[in-house]
Amino acid sequence: MTSDLVQHYSGVTENDRLSRSPHGRLEFLRTQELIRRVLTTPARVLDVGGGTGVHAEWLVGDGHVVHLVDPVPEHVEVAAALGGMTAEVGDARRLTARDDTFDAVLMLGPLYHLTESSERATALSEAMRVLRPGGVLIAAAISRYLSVLETGTSGRLDEALVPAVREVITTGDYDGHAGFVRTHWHTADELHAEVAAAGLSQVEIYGIEGPTWPTLDHAGQHNFQSLVTAALHSARLLEQDPLMINTSAHLLAIARTSAE
Repeated sequence: MTSDLVQHYSGVTENDRLSRSPHGRLEFLRTQELIRRVLTTPARVLDVGGGTGVHAEWLVGDGHVVHLVDPVPEHVEVAAALGGMTAEVGDARRLTARDDTFDAVLMLGPLYHLTESSERATALSEAMRVLRPGGVLIAAAISRYLSVLETGTSGRLDEALVPAVREVITTGDYDGHAGFVRTHWHTADELHAEVAAAGLSQVEIYGIEGPTWPTLDHAGQHNFQSLVTAALHSARLLEQDPLMINTSAHLLAIARTSAE
């Protein structure tokens, strides 16, 4: 998995993904918003799979102490050059940090790049290990319904594509048909179950973008500013609605370790 990931992300950054499309820009705004709800005071944060520091940078600006881990050496070099944070090449399944070190662990990519449930369980166990008692885990997942909403709205969903889209909805096994590497996509219930099974408590799952993100993409970048306020209101209203949460392109789990 790691070598494929390094190859895929060579020359590609999370900064690009979160700025090149309207739904990426919405995702970035909402991810910031949701994280800031729980990180209300300066914290020591481990950003696992943090890429080139697109989130670490603003977290440092908010007053947090951030250490970034990413499997792509090129990304780690870029993040380290930003200043204000430390960074190392590493793997979510084998963290080098000591036990009970961090107030918060961010995992905004590993859970979908780890396609086997056992590997995701290992990564979550590692996050728990390095979190202090009462620490917070913030972990992102891709919704199983992303592809049907994206390809259906863009007009690309044809008979040839239907079997692959049905497969990811049914199993979570995404084969790359929409232009991304093979990954695992979650439902909100599955994400909740995996995080809870790792031993974390107070598990809450949020839809990040809400249901309007395909419309933003269809409208184009030039209409983003005129539409984003309504899109944000929609996302907030439906962020935990059990009937609508999976229409978000991404899901966010927020959970805590035991305070004892």
